[in-house]
Amino acid sequence: MRYFHGCYSIGDDTLWGVNRRKKGAGNTLAALKSIRAARPDGAPIYVILDNLSAHKGADIRRWAKKHKVELCFTPTYASWANPIEAHFGPLRQFTIANSHHPNHTVQTWALHAYLRWRNAHARHRDVLAAECKERARIRNERGIRWGGRPVAAAA
Repeated sequence: MRYFHGCYSIGDDTLWGVNRRKKGAGNTLAALKSIRAARPDGAPIYVILDNLSAHKGADIRRWAKKHKVELCFTPTYASWANPIEAHFGPLRQFTIANSHHPNHTVQTWALHAYLRWRNAHARHRDVLAAECKERARIRNERGIRWGGRPVAAAA
C-alpha cells in the first residue's frame, strides 16, 4: 500500500507529488514545505486539505502560521468540495486503473512519468476530458453523500 501526496498549483496549472509508504504528519509537513519552496517570494499560500487528522497536528499548524501558509480543510466525506480533486482523477485513470505494476518503484515511475507528461500537455484534450469526467463523478458523489439523489446517467 502506498499513499500519493499530491499538490496542484492553480496559477501554474501544474501537478507534482511523491509516493509515501504511510500517511503521517511528517509526510504532510514535508509536502507543505515543498509547496512553500515552490513559491519562495513569501506571498501567502492557501492549501486545501482533506480532514485527515495527520494534517492538523500542532507542529503543522505552527509551521504554517510562521510561513504564511493558510490551511483550508474540506468537510469530512466531501471530496466534491475540493476544487483540486478533479485534477487527480486523470492521474488515477492513466496510471493506476487496470494497471499491474510489478512493484511500488515501477508504480512511482509511472506516476511521475504521467506528471511530467501532464504538466507539458495540461490543455491536451485527453486531460481535459478526464478532468471533466472526474468532476461529473464528484458531483454525483455529492448527491449520494448528502442525502440528495445521484445525478442520472445520460442514456
